[in-house]
Amino acid sequence: MYLGVSPSKFDQMRQDGRVGPAKLIDSRKVWDVRALDLAFDALPDEHSEGTAEDWKVAV
Repeated sequence: MYLGVSPSKFDQMRQDGRVGPAKLIDSRKVWDVRALDLAFDALPDEHSEGTAEDWKVAV
């Protein structure tokens, strides 16, 4: 929820290295929000791969 993605997308992002490993509290996995912020900041912006008008091509 913090990153705005589904649990399955979060798992994919973990597998491909876009999100780092969890910390463990006993056997519970938790993520540092500061590390999540850094991972989020590293994602490309929408405008870096085209223009905001790209969606109109499919319409």
